[in-house]
Amino acid sequence: MEGLQSTGRTLSPHRKMEARAALLFLWILAIPSVSSGQTFTSFHPERREWVFNHLTVHQTTGALYIGAVNRVYKLSGNLTLLVSHDTGPEDDNKACYPPLIVQPCTEPLVSTNNVNKLLLIDYSQNRLLACGSLYQGVCKLLRLDDLFILVEPSHKKEHYLSSVNQTGTMYGVIVPSQGQDGTLFIGTAVDGKQDYFPTISSRKLPRDPESSAMLDYELHTDFVSSLIKIPSDTLALVSHFDIYYVYGFASGSFVYFLTVQPETPENSMSSSGSGSDLFYTSRIVRLCKDDRKFHSYVSLPIGCMKNGVEYRLLQAAYLGKPGRILAASLNITAQDDVLFTIFSKGQKQFHRPPDDSALCVFTIREINARIKERLQSCYQGEGNLELNWLLGKDVQCTKAPVPIDDSFCGLDINQPLGGSQLVTGHTLYTETRDRMTSVTSYVYNGYCVAFVGTKSGRLKKEDDTLIRVSSSMLPASFRSERDAKIKWRAGYFARDTVLCFHHCARATPRDSQKAHGRGGVRGGARRECVRLSRDEQTCEKRGAGTGRDKRGRKKVLGEERRDQ
Repeated sequence: MEGLQSTGRTLSPHRKMEARAALLFLWILAIPSVSSGQTFTSFHPERREWVFNHLTVHQTTGALYIGAVNRVYKLSGNLTLLVSHDTGPEDDNKACYPPLIVQPCTEPLVSTNNVNKLLLIDYSQNRLLACGSLYQGVCKLLRLDDLFILVEPSHKKEHYLSSVNQTGTMYGVIVPSQGQDGTLFIGTAVDGKQDYFPTISSRKLPRDPESSAMLDYELHTDFVSSLIKIPSDTLALVSHFDIYYVYGFASGSFVYFLTVQPETPENSMSSSGSGSDLFYTSRIVRLCKDDRKFHSYVSLPIGCMKNGVEYRLLQAAYLGKPGRILAASLNITAQDDVLFTIFSKGQKQFHRPPDDSALCVFTIREINARIKERLQSCYQGEGNLELNWLLGKDVQCTKAPVPIDDSFCGLDINQPLGGSQLVTGHTLYTETRDRMTSVTSYVYNGYCVAFVGTKSGRLKKEDDTLIRVSSSMLPASFRSERDAKIKWRAGYFARDTVLCFHHCARATPRDSQKAHGRGGVRGGARRECVRLSRDEQTCEKRGAGTGRDKRGRKKVLGEERRDQ
């Protein structure tokens, strides 16, 4: 178990209350009540089983791009289908290693669905990067206007990222470079194929789509590379070990990933138990944007606490701005970046997390300060590198008279660097019954409002109404859940419109009939849909505007949770 001591600065009780009030105030004042029976514009996939995986909104045009099973769609702002691109199914076998044109596979090939794993807009080159699960993770570059294939690199093994088709396992960050080729940072689960796929890497994104260097590693030699692989010895210790990449972003000179991974034992004793027996740790990983050698790799545990309860299982995250009021409470500026996160309680059952969950906020300034302290400590020769899953043993930090400033990007010593002291966020809100699964935020008149989706398909505030926001598009981080009838999976703001991304799972005929007006499907069939809610409508047709609990009382977030 990793240490629970927080290395971050803590707010006074008065400051904590101010921070919570700053966030919750707009929820209470500005989210209107609406009547039921609203109509929605919806878009459905061609087949019910071809579920949606990713949704992104173009920052300038407002066009929607959806990555689904076997399809990539482009929609207008009112959910009119503009163009679709087929990505599958194709003949494949998971036992076949790419590239097939170089190394033919002797395994029988069968028709296989292509699950969208990654959907990123490369704004600098006006193109869309779409990666799927076929052929061990093949990618395409599509033209934004018409989804025409610019290139589908497939002649080198580096062109394949990972075939893991589980949601919430891969994340990518595109770093553009003015007048030069861009860089793609990729973090992905590898599903035991650690010898073939790196868990994290940086790839080339040439401006010329025909370039032979497309998706090549930024640097790859016998001695140093822009990648990290999970050692086979780690799987010998923890048979179910993998690293799940839940969220990623760029801020300042750095790229960050938020991950969840099993803890590794500090001794040589193996842990071959089932995944449910493992303890998991959520971590924040930081790399310098220009670091091709990965000497700047630092990984620290991350989480938050409330009344002695630890929230350590990351569910979702979103990078936003704090607004003037919350910024003052956190002792930062309104232009600083803040990270909103959702954690579930404890460190076990990552794949079936507890319903007890927390909404927390971290300032990027604090995260960087904790990383800087960790670097300074190690370069003073204190302790070990503390990255057992990668190094396999305790490696002593090397003392070196090196100045560690805010932009330090590492040397060939004391790297890669881990840590055990928890980076602790500020807990804003907790929910014990309806687990929070997604989050996004918006700044309105200086106040920061956060929208939180739950596993039962509700959007916090608890009366399920939404604020009307104008001329802005903010994507929500989300992960797919399968254990409730209706799931709120993502929300986007787009020019006086709220876009809701639902998953409607199988239900009993009675439940399906009850849910039909709220995104359900008659007959209990599974269906994916994107919903469009204009002005002050809600993402659920029934019960959304009543704002009442089981006893008929109005529910207002903040009135019921002032003790939080």
